Amino acid sequence: MKVSEVMTAPPVSVAPHASLLEVTRRMAESAVGSVLVVEDEVLRGIVTDRDLAVRGLGGGLDREARVDAVMSAEVVTVDADDDLQVAYRTFRRTGVRRLPVLDGDGVAGVLTIDDLFLDLFRRLADLLGPVAWSVLQEPPGPPSAVGDPYAR
Repeated sequence: MKVSEVMTAPPVSVAPHASLLEVTRRMAESAVGSVLVVEDEVLRGIVTDRDLAVRGLGGGLDREARVDAVMSAEVVTVDADDDLQVAYRTFRRTGVRRLPVLDGDGVAGVLTIDDLFLDLFRRLADLLGPVAWSVLQEPPGPPSAVGDPYAR
């Protein structure tokens, strides 16, 4: 399975000159914990809710400060065509919780740990669905004694 099949797209993004207040509002409106910082369709960084809390407002910056003051400029990414196993290894190796997904030079989406959990839960449901159905089809109680040569 490819990263593009599991990622969230399109990503929520802002320009580097966006204010911390604007970024916070975008996160709240979109119900996300991170926003990509993009300029001229090029990924410049990522800012998380933790960045805003610790380095931003918690660090004494004004809510009108620019997001590029708190963003992480060195961003670990994966490619949209990468196999999902590449993303799993990248998450393990780096310890990040969000990976911007690139498609060529452009930003295609974001892959989060939550996206992987949802994919895993869907796969388990697909696997367990038939098993659960067969259990529901069996009558309750011990197996029937009819036709059982050992029942007397």
